[in-house]
Amino acid sequence: SYQMFHPLGLRSSAISSGKSSLTPSNSHLGAVAISVSEIIQFLSSRFYDKVLSLHEDSATPVSNPLLAFTLIKRLQSDWRNVVHSLEASENIRALKDGYEKVEQDLPAFEDLEGAARALMRLQDVYMLNVKGLAQGVFQRVTGSAVTDLYSPRRLFSLTADDCFQVGKVAYDMGDYYHAIPWLEEAVSLFRGSYGEWKTEDEASLEDALDHLAFAYFQAGNVSCALSLSREFLLYSPDNKRMSRNVLKYEKLLAESPTRVVAETVIQRPNVPHLQTRDTYEGLCQTLGSQPTHYQIPSLYCSYETNSSPYLLLQPIRKEVIHLEPYVVLYHDFVNDLEAQKIRGLAEPWVIISGIRSLMLQPVMCFSAWLKDTVDPLLVTLDHRIGALTGLDVQPPYAEYLQVVNYGIGGHYEPHFDHATSPTSPLYRMKSGNRVATFMIYLSSVEAGGATAFIYANFSVPVVKNAALFWWNLHRSGEGDGDTLHAGCPVLVGDKWVANKWIHEYGQEFRRPCSSSPED
Repeated sequence: SYQMFHPLGLRSSAISSGKSSLTPSNSHLGAVAISVSEIIQFLSSRFYDKVLSLHEDSATPVSNPLLAFTLIKRLQSDWRNVVHSLEASENIRALKDGYEKVEQDLPAFEDLEGAARALMRLQDVYMLNVKGLAQGVFQRVTGSAVTDLYSPRRLFSLTADDCFQVGKVAYDMGDYYHAIPWLEEAVSLFRGSYGEWKTEDEASLEDALDHLAFAYFQAGNVSCALSLSREFLLYSPDNKRMSRNVLKYEKLLAESPTRVVAETVIQRPNVPHLQTRDTYEGLCQTLGSQPTHYQIPSLYCSYETNSSPYLLLQPIRKEVIHLEPYVVLYHDFVNDLEAQKIRGLAEPWVIISGIRSLMLQPVMCFSAWLKDTVDPLLVTLDHRIGALTGLDVQPPYAEYLQVVNYGIGGHYEPHFDHATSPTSPLYRMKSGNRVATFMIYLSSVEAGGATAFIYANFSVPVVKNAALFWWNLHRSGEGDGDTLHAGCPVLVGDKWVANKWIHEYGQEFRRPCSSSPED
C-alpha cells in the first residue's frame, strides 16, 4: 500500500545518521558568557562563506539557472535550517527573532518549487544531462554524442542536497521520470561525502535512498528498489518500515522473476500535451541559428524608411527573416538607454505581477502594461513603430505596451497572438483582431530564449535592442496558421521583451484588405 512504501517525511536524526553535534563545548547556560555574534559566526561562517563564493566574479548571478536555483534554496530553506537547527536552539534566540522578522520577505516554497521545475524544463527542452548540470556544465546528450550548449566562465556545481530538492519536487508530483535521475545524482553525491553533515542541509543519504527506492518501485523497477532499500538498512538497520518494504520487494521478485530483467520504461510526462512539442523543442535546441538562412536569395537586408520623413535621417536596418509568414527583424530599433528606461518603468509592476501569480501557481514569465502617458519615451516609441510599419498604433487601434520578464527557465508555450475564437477577450476592445505583432528585445541572453515559429519551422534568436515584426492575419482577415510561435526557455540570461499588438480597425487604408487567400 501507499502508506507502507511511501517515506512519510522520514528524517534521520543527527545521531542515527552519523551527524556529529556542532554544539560548542562549555556552553552551559549561565556558565560561560558567549555573545550572539560569536555563536552566529560559529554556526554560519561556513554557510556564509559558501553563499559568498557563489557571487564571485558574477555581475548578474541570477543569469545562471543553477546559481539562481541555489540562491533561492539558500534563502528559502538552508538559512532556515541553520537558524532552527538543534545546535542553535539554546543560545541564539536573538538570531532566530531576527530571522523571523525577515522571513516573510524571503522566497517561499512556491519559489523554490518553481525554480526546480524550471531546471527540469531546461533538462527536457535542451536534452541536458543531469550529471553534467550537477557539475555546472550545460551539455546536450543524444546517444553517444555530447554537445556543449553553453560554457560558463566559472563552473558552479550543485550539492547533494540541491539535487535531492529538485528530485523531491518531481517525486512529490508523481513525476518519476525526472525524480529518478536527480535523486540518483543526490545519492551519488551523498555517498561521496557521507558523514560530512552540513547544518543547512535538509536531506541525508538515507533520505535520498528512501525516496529513490520508492520512485524506482513506482516506475516498475523492483530490483533497483530492493537494492537501494537494502543499502538504506545498512545505515539505519532499525527502520521497520524499510524492513517491511524489503520483504515486500523480495516477495514480488520471487513471484515474478522476469521483473529482474524486464523493467518498465519510464515515459516522460507530456503536460500540457502538444502535438508540436518535438518540432518546438528541436527549434529551441538550435538556439536560434539557421544554417541555411543566408543561402535563400529572396531573403535580404536593407535600410528601411518606409517613405516616412520620421526615418529619413536615421533609417532602420531591416533583415527579412522569412517570407511566408512574413517576419522581419529591425536591428537597433531602440538603444541601450531606451531599453533600460522601459525595463525600469515596468519593473515595479512586473514584480507585483510575479507575486500575484506565484500565489496561484509557479509561472514562467511576468508582465506589466505601460500606458503612453507614463513617460514621453513611450510616445516616441509609438511614433517610431507607426512610421516603420505604416500602421495606426494609437489606442484603441493598438494595445498598450506589454513588457515581459522571463524568469528561471522562462518560456511561453506555442500559441497564436491573434484570436482564434469569436468569443476571445481580444474583441472586447471593439477594434477587431490582432493584425500584427511588434516585439522588441530589451535585453540579451547568453543561451536559449529564441522565438520559434513551429509550423513555419524556423526560429529567431534574441538580438538585443532589435524588434521582430510579423503579420498575424492575411489581408482577407483570416488568421495565418503559420504564425504559431513560442518563446523557448531561457537557458542562461535574463530575457526582457516589449510587445505592441496592433488591431485590424484603423488600418483599412494603411493595409487594404483583399479577398485573395494568397495575400
